[in-house]
Amino acid sequence: MIRNTAKALSERSVLLVFLCTLIGAAAQVLFKLGSASMTGSTPVQILTHVFTSPALLLGFACYGINTLLLVLALRKGELSMTYPIISLTYVWVSILSVLVFHESMNGFKIAGLGIVVAGVAVLGRGGRS
Repeated sequence: MIRNTAKALSERSVLLVFLCTLIGAAAQVLFKLGSASMTGSTPVQILTHVFTSPALLLGFACYGINTLLLVLALRKGELSMTYPIISLTYVWVSILSVLVFHESMNGFKIAGLGIVVAGVAVLGRGGRS
């Protein structure tokens, strides 16, 4: 019973961290969108834009939610198992960059993303006892 409960908590932690990767990627896209419309170069102009841009404010909110979910996930999950999953954020950001900003994807980028995914898969496989 205790082992099943621990396994369920660990699986829930992994799912929460996976959700964090998606929310973190969304925050990055929102930051890029919000910063693209930034004008001015003085500190006051920049701060005014930061605090009035809906995209930037939503990006900050995503990071806040991301942080809260990560705290919940790390509370009961194994740090060595859950935290490396965060690297999947790089994968989502790269995919969203192609879809939203029409950035290019070359073989080196694809290979790098494949290595990240493979690394997370290896860690996940190694975490199962």
